[in-house]
Amino acid sequence: MQTLDPTEDDETGTVYRDVIMLALAGFVALVILLLPHLNPPGEKTADNIDPPGNVIIEVRWPDEMDSDVDLWVQAPGDMPVGYSNKGGVIFNLLRDDLGRRADATGMNYEVSYSRGIPPGEYTVNVHLYRNPARTFPIPVTVVTSVKKTAKESAKQILASKLDLDREGQESTVFRFELDEDGDLVPGSVHNLQTKLRSWKKS
Repeated sequence: MQTLDPTEDDETGTVYRDVIMLALAGFVALVILLLPHLNPPGEKTADNIDPPGNVIIEVRWPDEMDSDVDLWVQAPGDMPVGYSNKGGVIFNLLRDDLGRRADATGMNYEVSYSRGIPPGEYTVNVHLYRNPARTFPIPVTVVTSVKKTAKESAKQILASKLDLDREGQESTVFRFELDEDGDLVPGSVHNLQTKLRSWKKS
């Protein structure tokens, strides 16, 4: 009569559990090693980090201020572009910031981009549309950059700061000329005031 050793079943179960655990550990290690290669980070190239457009005009004001400042721009021979007319032949307003209203970013910022760099005079205005906090003055910074070709980086050509002191105020930040090569014409920069928001085709 054969006697059964109770430890044999226990040893078989232990070996089985060890094999399963080793296989599971190997699978987990394999997944961990493959994770970085499943969705590799995109390479930073000039094509995806440089802004689109050729003439880039940006306006910033303090993020903590609940104020609606509007950017208005006009390219040579084109109509003004701003919140009520977001696109012309040359410029497009790509971000119309309303202050804290409907703003998931918390950043007070507007930007317009041009298609091409036609020679002639460009005009840049800012307009204080709404200021429910009634905090004055509102400091505004405006920057203009030019990107001559798709392969080049945008280069800043003008920057200016000004204060908006009342609701409804529209101020010309600068007017400037670009030549056929997209270069700033020396001596062409000034801020002779002109209205763009109420512009009408003559």
